Amino acid sequence: MNPLISAASLAALLQAPGPDPVLLDVRWSLGRSDGRELYAAGHIPGAVFVDLERELSSAPGPGTGRHPLPLPADFEAAARRWGVNQDSQVVVYDDSGALAAARAWWLLRHAGFENAVVLDGGLEAYSSLPGTALATGEQTNAPGRVTLSWGRMPVIEFDQLAGFSGTLIDSRATARYLGIEEPIDPVAGHIPGARNRPTTDNLDSQARFLPAAVLRADFAKLGADTGDAAAYCGSGITAAHQVLAAHAAGIRLALYPGSWSEYCSHPEAPVATSDEQHRH
Repeated sequence: MNPLISAASLAALLQAPGPDPVLLDVRWSLGRSDGRELYAAGHIPGAVFVDLERELSSAPGPGTGRHPLPLPADFEAAARRWGVNQDSQVVVYDDSGALAAARAWWLLRHAGFENAVVLDGGLEAYSSLPGTALATGEQTNAPGRVTLSWGRMPVIEFDQLAGFSGTLIDSRATARYLGIEEPIDPVAGHIPGARNRPTTDNLDSQARFLPAAVLRADFAKLGADTGDAAAYCGSGITAAHQVLAAHAAGIRLALYPGSWSEYCSHPEAPVATSDEQHRH
């Protein structure tokens, strides 16, 4: 199933007879905490706010990375709070090119819920359609009754990295990959052998995903189309965007949830800072 939905298709879906989709607004940016305020100031009518820090992550601890995955029971409880039922159609969006929405999409898929898509172009794409208006304030849905599982999406953990022979994609900005700068984590550099492909390479100038054929060719250049590939970022958020883009291109990518923030917390873990783009 195509993991993306266009703004026009969403608008048509909202106007069609039958139950409306469950709309999840995942407004979040690193270093900011005003997502709920931005949501309240204007969101797609019917959307509920999803708190990435509290509902799409569990509290960080020693050696966990900055955004550990939520506990399965906690995530199921959150999905029910959002109003998700077994037969719901879920549409996830944000205002940052799906960099946050992809985390919600990935977690729903990881929890065995497959009828979830991401709004391509996000809030801006929807609000630029003629005849659409945004709602303000806080929306709540009647509690849902969805039953979720866990472990449905491929993951790679820290102790598997040393023996990993596939393509490992570092999804951060190139300056962070090279160790030229590291504004967030205590160690600069990247996992040895990783190839750099910033998450922003998935999007065009309007924050829409590039065509599937273009994405597939890009991933193929890294050797990520052979079935043994994984992605990481700073804390496992934007790497989910890489998984989403690959999924749209028909490529299966594993996610390293702990990502660089977990990896660099291990003092014994080797760190590379040179450009290894041509090493395979």
